[in-house]
Amino acid sequence: MNATPRPRRRREPALLASEIVWLRRLLKRRSGVVLDPDKSYLAEMRLATLAHAEGFGSMAALLDSLRTEEEWGLLHRKVIDAMMITETSFFRDVHTFHALRTTILPELIARRAAERTLHIWCAACASGQEPYSVAMLIRDQFPALMNWNLRLIGSDVSETMLARARAGVYSQLEVNRGLPAPLLLRHFERSGDDWRLRDPIRRMVEFRDINLAATLPALPPMDLVLLRNVLIYFDGFTRRAALESVARCLRPDGTLLLGGGEATVNLDRAFESAAIGRAVTYRLRPAA
Repeated sequence: MNATPRPRRRREPALLASEIVWLRRLLKRRSGVVLDPDKSYLAEMRLATLAHAEGFGSMAALLDSLRTEEEWGLLHRKVIDAMMITETSFFRDVHTFHALRTTILPELIARRAAERTLHIWCAACASGQEPYSVAMLIRDQFPALMNWNLRLIGSDVSETMLARARAGVYSQLEVNRGLPAPLLLRHFERSGDDWRLRDPIRRMVEFRDINLAATLPALPPMDLVLLRNVLIYFDGFTRRAALESVARCLRPDGTLLLGGGEATVNLDRAFESAAIGRAVTYRLRPAA
């Protein structure tokens, strides 16, 4: 007897141009991310999946529901989460972490030796691999900092990503990307098919919901800010606004790190660049 064929899911009608425009505006207003019109099909794929999961008959019905809600609610957050780019990995960009280990952190430690305070912010950290990489580096290479007033903040606008980051549980594929085997064995433990960060590393990082496209919440003066592979998803205005916000919270001798394809040139004259090997760092220009 032939098996009964599984019914095919009805193909989702494409969004109207006006609906795409509204979605792009919502995403930019709430996250700063600019949805490339040429990649609208990717947004539709993600939105169709969310609409089906939330019980809507179509993407258009989901967007209509959002338009009728006056308050920013859970469904709005789910839509933003679905649209976000969450590409990240442990110890992403070996040159950056080499500069942190050999130069940036040793110099900061020397300058802060009297006050014994160090504040680090990893912005737009998605599921947390970057701040946890910094935490592992500090604990293994600079153990004296464990007795300092050390504050390591990871932030993102996606509640889904922040929940994953706080849990500190990663798949085999995720730990295979950039995480050396000795660190996996030292700082993780098995959790079924996944790997869970041990508490000493998890407790080093606090995660916060921070929107780089909005006014920043109160933050301590930062010694080191990692704003990597974020600006490429913003338009020029939002890039400048984000860099101005970082400049206001960065200490005069603090360090800013961007992604390999990013720079402050033509965006913010408050910063000047300096190379450390194959990594590029940014400092605030001395006041005139």
